[in-house]
Parts: sequence; structure tokens; C-alpha cells
Amino acid sequence: MNENTTARAKRIKRGLDSRVLAFLSYFINGVVALFCLVPFIMVISASFSSEEAIKLNGFSLLPQNFTLEAYSTVFKEPSVILRAYGVTIFLTIFGTVAGLFLQTMTAYVLSRKEFEWRNKFSFFFYFTTLFNGGLVPYFVLMTRYLGLKDNYLALVLPLLFSVYNLLIMKSYIMGIPESLIDAAKIDGCGEFGTMVKVVMPLLKPAMATVGLFIALAYWNDWYNAMLYIGKDEMQPLQYFLYEQVNNIEAYKRLVESMGGGSTAAVSAMSMPTQSLKMALTVVVTGPIILLYPFVQRYFVQGITIGAVKG
Repeated sequence: MNENTTARAKRIKRGLDSRVLAFLSYFINGVVALFCLVPFIMVISASFSSEEAIKLNGFSLLPQNFTLEAYSTVFKEPSVILRAYGVTIFLTIFGTVAGLFLQTMTAYVLSRKEFEWRNKFSFFFYFTTLFNGGLVPYFVLMTRYLGLKDNYLALVLPLLFSVYNLLIMKSYIMGIPESLIDAAKIDGCGEFGTMVKVVMPLLKPAMATVGLFIALAYWNDWYNAMLYIGKDEMQPLQYFLYEQVNNIEAYKRLVESMGGGSTAAVSAMSMPTQSLKMALTVVVTGPIILLYPFVQRYFVQGITIGAVKG
């Protein structure tokens, strides 16, 4: 009787401990999540606030002097914005698919013990993370020797391959049992068929993780467009919006330096800049955020495996 009472008391105590631990975990994670969410709420709020209110009171959680002026400036020419969106979406989809397939193939080859040069190639990839030729030789190579000025390949090739993503993919492939690959070969599959029909279906977490990294890199890229794209109709979204902000700020500085209280000067000084930046942030980040819910389940698993085995 006493033993049963003691065991029951222990179960009750463990249950209470578990509930307290669960409460603390949810509470702490909730607070951290809230702090992570606050900056994005302030960005959205500022995008709907007037320029004067931001200058006087700074940023806040709620819009001040609600206005859509920043968004009307962004969508002043909707066809141009849609064209820039189209260029970015095309580059993101094409670059992600091509990069994912290329890095999966490379990781599969480097994970095979039959490939006797795998260590030499692995060292080569690692070496490129430490040393490179620098910006000027790279620019000369892309424009003079490869002739990629005003060419979409100049935006695709630099982000097509990442050694960090390669390590994640290779670590995951090395966790696949050798017996599965050997069974596929016994059934008559070649190396490419084994990779496509047996290995790749087992790589969903790793492919979701690496695919998200590649997609984000293409979506956020504006630097390569600044270097290699001179035609307005070829500009991706990020670079187009980056230029819009710079042009407005440059125009305001020019009018300010000329002085005077003309109508043009007053109009220029009232153009939104801070609220425009926040509106651009919302326009740029909105579509890519929608991608997270679809890959979140695989993303966490892929990151965990890559971190443990990396």
C-alpha cells in the first residue's frame, strides 16, 4: 500500500514538473517569438505612416497619420513593378531548380567511396571558401571573356553553387544506408538512375532546406544586377527598388543643395523616403514569406541533420 502510494505520488510529481517545464518553454519561446515579430510589425506600421510623423516621433507599433503615399509611390508605374517581379520570379525558379540539381549531383558523387578523387575535389571546394580572385578579376572574367554583360546568366551563375549547401546535402546523403544503393545497382540501375530514383526521393528535408537557401539568395540578390545589368527592362525587383530609393534621396539632396523655397523644392522635400523604404521592404519580403509554411516541416529536419553531421 505504501509502495503504491509512493509510486503514485512520484507520477503526480513528474506530471506537475512536466507541465511546469512545458509552460516555461512555451512562455519563453512565445516571448522570443514576439520580440522577433515586433520589428516586422514596426516596418508594416511605418509603411502606412506619414513621413513627417516618422521624423517627429520615430517608428511605432501603430501607424501614425495613416497614409498610402509610400505605396502609391512604389506602384506609380505598375507595369514596371510587375516586369521586375517577373524577372525575379523567373531567376528564382530557374536558379533554384538548376542549383538544387547541380548540388545534389555533386554531393552524391563526393559521398561515393568508389570515387577515388573525392577527397581532392572536396578540398578544392573547401579551398574556394577561403580564397578567391577578388572582385576586379571576377568582373573582367564575366564581362570581357564570358561576354555576360546584360545577360541573365550573369545573375544565375554566381549563385548557382554554394559549398555550404553542398556540405548539408553531402551530410544527408552519407546518412542513407549503403544497402539501398547496392540493391538499386543489383537491380540494374546506373549511377544516375540510382541518384534520381533512389537517393533523391529520400532527400526531401535536405532538398527543402537547400532549395530555400538558394531561392532566398536569388530573391534578395541586387548586387550582381548592379554590376552586370545596365538595361532597365532586365532589372530584377530588388535592384529596381534599390535604385528608386537612391534616386529619390539623390533628388532631395540636389534640391536641398540648390536652396530656395520654390514649389518644386517644397514638393521634393515632402517626398517619402523612410516610409518608402518600409513599403519597399513589405513589397519585397511579402511573396517569399509565403514560401516558408510549405517547407517548414522539412526545413527544421534538414537543418538539424546538417548541423549534427556537418
